[in-house]
This record gives sequence, C-alpha cells and structure tokens, in this order.
Amino acid sequence: MNNFFSKSLVALIMIFSIMHFMSKPLHASEVSVNTSSNVVAQKQQEHVAQSISQMFVNFYKTTGIYAFLNPKEGAKNALGEPISTFAQSWGRVIMILITFVLFYLAIGKNFEPLLLLPIAFGGLLANIPIANIIGHEGFIGVLFEAGIKNELFPLIIFMGVGAMTDFGPLLANPKTALLGAAAQFGIFGSLVGAVTLSAYTPWFDFSLKDASAIAIIGGADGPTSIFVASRLAPDLMGAIAVAAYSYMALVPIIQPPIMRFFTTVEERKIKMQQLREVSKLEKLLFPLTVLMLSILILPESTPLIGALTFGNFARVSGVVDRLSDTMQNSLINIVTIFLGLAVGSKLAAEKFLIAETLGILAIGLTAFAVGTAAGVIMAKIMNKFSKTPINPLIGSAGVSAVPMAARVSNKEGMKYDPSNMLLMHAMGPNVAGVIGSAVAAGVLLSIFK
Repeated sequence: MNNFFSKSLVALIMIFSIMHFMSKPLHASEVSVNTSSNVVAQKQQEHVAQSISQMFVNFYKTTGIYAFLNPKEGAKNALGEPISTFAQSWGRVIMILITFVLFYLAIGKNFEPLLLLPIAFGGLLANIPIANIIGHEGFIGVLFEAGIKNELFPLIIFMGVGAMTDFGPLLANPKTALLGAAAQFGIFGSLVGAVTLSAYTPWFDFSLKDASAIAIIGGADGPTSIFVASRLAPDLMGAIAVAAYSYMALVPIIQPPIMRFFTTVEERKIKMQQLREVSKLEKLLFPLTVLMLSILILPESTPLIGALTFGNFARVSGVVDRLSDTMQNSLINIVTIFLGLAVGSKLAAEKFLIAETLGILAIGLTAFAVGTAAGVIMAKIMNKFSKTPINPLIGSAGVSAVPMAARVSNKEGMKYDPSNMLLMHAMGPNVAGVIGSAVAAGVLLSIFK
C-alpha cells in the first residue's frame, strides 16, 4: 500500500511540474524558434498563393530545355570556369549528338565497347545543363579528381594489362620488338608537329612541355598519356585523355586504311612460321629484367613499367591466381568504368569545342597514323632481310593499344586468307609497343626533370 501511495505522489508531482513549466513565458531562444516557424509558414503560404501558371513558369526555368534555349552571358560551368553562350546552347547539342555517334560505334559496330561506351556516356552526362555533374562535388568530377588527376587509374589499368598479357610471343620472336620501337616514331614526330603549329599558326600556343604531353598520344596508350600529361601539362590533361582513349577505341577504323595503303595484296597473304614454346623461367625473368633495366636507366618510367611487370609477374608465377584473376577481371573492369566516365567528362562543350582541343585531336590523330605507318614500313623492311617471312600487317600492332591493334592485324590478314592467323605474331610488337610507350614517356619526363 505504501508503495502505491509513493508512486501516486511522484506522478502528481510530475504533473504539477509540467503544468508549471507550460505556464511560464517563452525564453528568447524559444521565441526565435517560434518566429522561424512563423516565417517558414508564411513562405509556404506565399508559395501556395502563387498562381498555377506562375508555378509552371518557375518549373520551366529549371528544365534543361530552358537552359538550352536561354544561354546567359557571363555564366560559369560547374568548375567555376567561364562558358560561352554557344557552349551553353548549340555546343551542348552538338556534343550530345557526338556522344550518340560514339554509342553507335560501340554498340552497332562493336568498336571497343568496354572503353567507348563509358566515355560516350560520361560525355553525355557532362553536357547536361544545371545538374553540375562534372563539378568538384559531382560524381564524375569526384572520379576525375580521385583517379585521373593523381595518376591512380592509369597505373591500375597498366597493372591489369600486365596481368592479361602474355609476353611469350615477344620472347619467342624478339626481333618483333623493333616493330614496337618503330611505332613510337609517331610520338617524337608529333612532338615536332605540335611545336611547329605553335610557331607558325596564331591559334595555338603550346610550350615544349605541352607538346611533349600531346605527343604521347601517338602511342595510342591512354594510361601513359594521362600519366605524362599529369606531370607536364595538367591543364591539357582532359583533352589529351579524350584524344588518347578515343583513338584507342577507334583503332579498327583508323588503322586498316593505312595498313592497306602501305602493303600489297601478296604481302598481306604472307604466312608466318609457328612460334616456339617459351619456358616458364623465361617468362618469369623477363618482367624482372625489364623492371631492373628501367630502374637503372630510366627511373621516371618505373611507375608504369612497375605496374605492368607486377601484373605480368603475378600471372606467370602461378602461385597467386586469385590476385591475378582479380587484376584481370574485377579490378580492371571497375577502374575501366570509372576511368571511362571520368574521361568522358572532358567531352563537355566548353572543354571540347575550342581550337586548343581540336588541335590536340588533330596532332594526336596524325601521330597515331604516323606510328602505324612506321610500324608497317619497318615490318616490310624486316621481311626483305629476314630468313623467315614477316607479314607487314603485324607492324601496325607496334602501337600500344593492346590487344586491339593485334586483333586488327589478325582480322585484316584473314580478309585475304581466312587460314592466315596472325594474332599471336602481332602480340609480339603489341607488347613491345606497350613497353616502348612507357619508355618514351620516361624519356620525355626525364628531359624536363
């Protein structure tokens, strides 16, 4: 009974305390909160008081249609950079149409869809007005800052390429390394071209560092291009990345006409002898040897060479299959998605439709064409002096777009003789081209150290 009365007494005290508190005047902070609530309520009433037509007009002004049709003078993009009225309207429309062309090439023509489709989609997102997707807080902008600007994605891609690549064809026929070296001629040729454009035209003003970063596009190696641009020309990195990866994806379009121009039908039908079997010890020693040589002679190239050789060494060792499988599949696939979207963000109209970017695209295309031609010509010369036949078509694989360029060589050869399998032979110069572009990058970086 006593317990019951005690509990009742406590309950009564609590009720009287609450009533006393509610009867007291509000403090200043409470008045402030109440006032804020009244302001919000007033604003809501004002909003409700708007006419239906005015509400539709306000909604229309937040649409992409309004942004396309009503460009503003002095406007800035998501990165705080000035954007012209043309780029806000017709420029965006043009770039969206370009991304649809890239979709067609990726899906309809199957031109490296794993690379071209994410780039095209990133370009589509980059040209959406108002959303600010490419800004520092936009998700594509975050990807660019997190993986391309700091060189992380290119190195992971190189690691995956090393894990997927068999160096056996190069070891079985070492002289094909000359074809990979010849294809790098496009890099140094385009270096001269970029400097010449700057000297003799009023539209371009590339420094020697800028020209060196642009020139690496000639190797058709996107990761290396990004790596060099981040060191030598960070302001041009977006345009360089777009050019390099676009040309990598468009290898099946760019290379075949050049290959046919420099070869005869008889040369395209040349069958090469079967490659010798390469031992596991040779395959283990090769990546270590390449890495040690780069450390001793060209340390600037070791980030790229190190990632490439690590991936390959893990593959060949046979004791870390799970790691190798991850690098070949899950890891490189994830990074390819992020990298493609981030590179595509630089297809924004205000970044792409300018003389500087168009000049970079032109120089890169010329460099890539020259590198392809140099590889084919070198293969023709080697075929004249070699005891064993060399099909000049494999020379085009000397660019480092692996394995795309090797597949194009094989496909072109099979057009003239369906039984002429050149894929493994073309992988030799293709692998040499990957190493060659990394070495060329190390040379250019060392010059400006």
